[in-house]
Amino acid sequence: MSAQILLLALTGALIGGGVLMLIWAMTAREPDREVAASSGLVDGMRTLGTRLPIAVGVGLAVLLFTRWPVLAIALGALVFFAPMLMGGAAHEKQAMARLEGLAAWTESLRDTIAGAVGLEQAIPATAYAASPAIQPQLIALSDRLRMRTPLPTALQQFADDLDDPSADLVIATLMLNARLRGPGLRDVLSSLADSAREELEMRRRVNAGRASTRRSVQIVVGITVVFVGGLIVFNRDYLAPYSTPAGQLVLLLILGLFALGFLWMRRLAVFELPQRFLFTTADGGRR
Repeated sequence: MSAQILLLALTGALIGGGVLMLIWAMTAREPDREVAASSGLVDGMRTLGTRLPIAVGVGLAVLLFTRWPVLAIALGALVFFAPMLMGGAAHEKQAMARLEGLAAWTESLRDTIAGAVGLEQAIPATAYAASPAIQPQLIALSDRLRMRTPLPTALQQFADDLDDPSADLVIATLMLNARLRGPGLRDVLSSLADSAREELEMRRRVNAGRASTRRSVQIVVGITVVFVGGLIVFNRDYLAPYSTPAGQLVLLLILGLFALGFLWMRRLAVFELPQRFLFTTADGGRR
């Protein structure tokens, strides 16, 4: 009896802690300077804080209902990693919007330079009319130029802000021109803009083809979860062998095979980009 009371108390504490974490993660707060400086880390922690209590709650509910720790851990992990397993379309659309905005900005920069305007003046002139997908990074670049940051250094930081291999081609061209001040920049920018639009069209075709793969992943995962849940609720006698320690080991093997299949299907739905070649190293240099 004391063990059951201790288990119930521990379960209640975990559920209460998960609810508190969920409330904290969903509560809006005024960001201070330190939080603003590490906004990426804070956003990651907030996302983790939202998913983690839900996953823990699902795992505890499954554990209390089935007394199967393997299934409880597996379903909790499935809930936690569901956005990564079933998502990807939104991230790909964002990447394509950034690539389209980069191509349009490259053309705008080319046309502005045609009026005998230098890069230091052309970049701020085109920043506020750029696509919203890259406008914040361009405004930050313009602010650095207004603060008298050297153009190659500001462009390197701009490349790190965009973090896109296609953008590295354009920015590397601008960095070379900022150092050498040679002719022919307009023609090179025209070629880069055309190349970016061709890549965008190719990625759209690939994304349309892989949309069916993403739907397949979602359907297979959904049917598997519903089928297992239906057996647990309506036919517990059929699953009685899994209540033994040996049955839990077999269940672990089965769920491991399902996990490998889900990961394989997820990999088929991901668009693999080439690695960046223009990035800042740990010692502050460039590669």
